[in-house]
Amino acid sequence: MTADRDYFLEEQRLRLALTLAREAAEAGEAPVGAVIFHRGQLVGKAANQREQLQDPTAHAEIIAITQAAAALGSWRLDDCEMYVTLEPCAMCAGAIVLARLPRLVFGAFDPKAGACGSALEVINCPALNHHPVVLGGILANECGETLRDFFRAKRGRTKRVAIE
Repeated sequence: MTADRDYFLEEQRLRLALTLAREAAEAGEAPVGAVIFHRGQLVGKAANQREQLQDPTAHAEIIAITQAAAALGSWRLDDCEMYVTLEPCAMCAGAIVLARLPRLVFGAFDPKAGACGSALEVINCPALNHHPVVLGGILANECGETLRDFFRAKRGRTKRVAIE
């Protein structure tokens, strides 16, 4: 596959996550969406559901990982790729490492809580035994704007939210 074709595929898959994020926003959830592919097949997809479930761990990444593990019959998500609209937090980055996901692609960077190099470095922590390949910034403007619009509307102000 060429670099252009790789980027097109990454963008296409991230757009699927972005659709889920926008649906979450319409439901009053923070607009984050995640999808997981195993050898080209969709095995997990989710959006944030913290408000709906009243569960602080109901992040899109965690739910998608749970779905993918169930679909594959294994907690080891070898040969899988995750696409998520926002740089994962510490909890989600830890789950990505523990699930042995080999590749993570995300949209917007999160300088306040991102754990893939922005605020923290969980994904590539030398003490951990697994280090996924990470590609951030795909559709960053679109993903970031979706988040900024949601939080502006929710807070009823025009202050810039720190999502790059």
